[in-house]
Amino acid sequence: MFNMMNEDLARAQMAARLGEAHQLREAAQVARARRLSRKAERAAQQARLALARAL
Repeated sequence: MFNMMNEDLARAQMAARLGEAHQLREAAQVARARRLSRKAERAAQQARLALARAL
């Protein structure tokens, strides 16, 4: 019975660590997407400026 409790505890801890790792990956993905979005917006702004100067 004590062995079963240890296994359950280990399983719960592993599930918690996996959940935390998943959240960290999602947060990193969101941060990366935000950076790319800002970079794309800056590039679009630069293109608009270049076009305006060319006219």
